[in-house]
Amino acid sequence: MRYRTLGRTGIEVSVHCLGTMMFQKAFNSDHDDCARIVHTALDGGVNFIDTADMYGQGESEEIVGKALRGRRDDVVLATKVHFPMGEGPNRGGNSRRWILKAVEDSLRRLDTDWIDLYQIHFPDHTTDIEETLSVLDDLVRQGKIRAFGCSNYQPDEIVDAHHVSERRGLGRFRTDQPPYSILARGIETALLPVCERYGMGVLVWSPLGFGFLTGKHRKGRPADLSGGRAAFRPGNFDPASAANAAKYDAVEQLLELADGIGCTLPQLAVAFTVAHPAVTSAIIGPRTQRQLEDLLEGAALTLDDATLDRIDEIVPPGTNLYDPVAFIPPRSLTETALRRRPLAERAAA
Repeated sequence: MRYRTLGRTGIEVSVHCLGTMMFQKAFNSDHDDCARIVHTALDGGVNFIDTADMYGQGESEEIVGKALRGRRDDVVLATKVHFPMGEGPNRGGNSRRWILKAVEDSLRRLDTDWIDLYQIHFPDHTTDIEETLSVLDDLVRQGKIRAFGCSNYQPDEIVDAHHVSERRGLGRFRTDQPPYSILARGIETALLPVCERYGMGVLVWSPLGFGFLTGKHRKGRPADLSGGRAAFRPGNFDPASAANAAKYDAVEQLLELADGIGCTLPQLAVAFTVAHPAVTSAIIGPRTQRQLEDLLEGAALTLDDATLDRIDEIVPPGTNLYDPVAFIPPRSLTETALRRRPLAERAAA
C-alpha cells in the first residue's frame, strides 16, 4: 500500500481509505464481522479510516471505536458532522452550538481522545461560514481534532471558505471529500483544480459509482434490488429508466476493458480515481470481507495511458452520467429566488 501526504497537513495516509458507512444495521449489523473488516484493512496496509456520526446514528462510529482498541495510534481517523442526530431544530447543522456537542459525542463513540480529520459533511447555508471555521479552529487549538475539512462543497463555497479563513486569521479547510468515479467525473472541471490550487487533500467517495461499478448490474438483465446500494436507492438501478441507460452501456464497455487488462471492474474503478493527480485517497466502503479482499488485491493495479484513454472515450472527462449528489442539490438550483429576478426587473426594456 502506498501513502500520500494529506494536502499540506504533513499527515501520511494510505491511497485506499476504509469507509465505514456500511457498518450499521441497514447494511451490516454484525459488529464482530465489521471489526474483522477493519483489522483486515489495517493488516493490508490501510491506515486511513473514514466514518460519520450520521452513519447508523452513531453505530458506525461505535463499531470503529471498538475495532481500533489497541491500534488507535497507527490509524488516521476521520469522521464527519452535519446531519441531524435526533429530534429538535438544533440537533444538526454547522453551528458552533451543535459542533461543540457533536464532536464530544463522536469522541465518546470512537473511544478516542482526538480525531485526526474532522469534516463538515455538507454545507449549511443557515450558518455563516465564519461561525463554522471559528469553532473548528478552536477545536484544533484544544487538541480535540488535528485538522478539518469539508465534504460535498461546491467550488465557489470552497473558495469563499478560504477567503474567510485568510481574512479572519482562522484555520482553513485542509481537505475535501467529493463523489468521484468513472461514471461521475464532473468534479474534474472545477472542483479538483480548486482543491489543487489551495493545496487540499482530496478523499473521494463512491468510486464504484454508487454500486454501479461492481459488475453486479448488467444491461439486459433484471435489476437485483435485494441488497446493498440497490436496495437503498432502487431508482438508480431501474433498467427501464432512460436516465440509467448510459450507465448500463458504459458498464458493459468497462467490463470488457477490465477483462482485457486482467482485473475486476471494481479494481479498475478504484484505480481510475487514484490516478488523478489531485486525488489523495479513494474511500472504499466494503460491506463484506470478500469485497474488501478484492479491492485490496487490486491496490497495485497501474492503469497505463492507453487504458485511461479508453476510459475517456467511454465517459469523457468532466462528464457525469448521473448526479452523485442529486439528493441534496445546490441552492442555486433549488431556490427560485436565486434564479429569477423580481418580476418588475425581468424585462430588457
